[in-house]
Amino acid sequence: MKVVRLKWQEKARWGVKHGDMITLWTSAPYANGEPTEEMIPWDGVELLAPCEPSKVVCVGRNYAAHAAELGNDVPEIPLLFLKPPSSLMGPDEAVVLPGISERVDFEGEIALVVGKKAKGIRPEDAWEYVYGVTCFDDVTARDLQKADKTFTRGKGFDSFGPCGPWIETEFSPGGLHVETRVNGVVRQSASVEQMIFPVDVVVSYISSIMTLEVGDLIVTGTPEGVGPLYPGDAVEIEVTGVGILKHGVQGSISGKEIL
Repeated sequence: MKVVRLKWQEKARWGVKHGDMITLWTSAPYANGEPTEEMIPWDGVELLAPCEPSKVVCVGRNYAAHAAELGNDVPEIPLLFLKPPSSLMGPDEAVVLPGISERVDFEGEIALVVGKKAKGIRPEDAWEYVYGVTCFDDVTARDLQKADKTFTRGKGFDSFGPCGPWIETEFSPGGLHVETRVNGVVRQSASVEQMIFPVDVVVSYISSIMTLEVGDLIVTGTPEGVGPLYPGDAVEIEVTGVGILKHGVQGSISGKEIL
């Protein structure tokens, strides 16, 4: 099932895609929503980020080759950070480059949407709490991240969380693979099997620290191959069996950094 969030008649609505049509729902299907009798055509629909999380929990350096390409050690335990929900944007929108950064990078990732409230769960039970999978770009102002030594500013700008195009609820956990293409060129490609900390460990570990609420987003880490974005770039992030997230890039890089 492909769960979408869209703008329809000037309102944010939920729906499920069926071929070239969408059935509208009363609210999020993962939060006890129900289908209505309203159906609208898929063509031309304005999609929004497919979830409304209370928090976006991200895993850093979860692929050894990515840690190495940035000169970092492989973490001994999952390295967690938060992105603000206000950073999320839907597919087909454009990341806005902040003029205070000299380098803004793409980071294609596999993201999980929480379907049940989770606290202190075991790794072997983790997938029971995952409602579905979507595609994510953990856009990062790399120079600001390095200057601050923490991740909040470098990863927290509005539009730095492209997400979508939908939540896929039918997927193979072991078959997930992420590929990032910029202007048609493959820049990243890796499977879940290459993660340092697999999904079940990540979900369990996060739940040992904080309560995961229904609709929360867990972003599982980016593989090697990250690189800078420039105005006019066209980015595609594809997760096998899920879909393709597309977004543009606008703004300018001024080189003026405010610390």
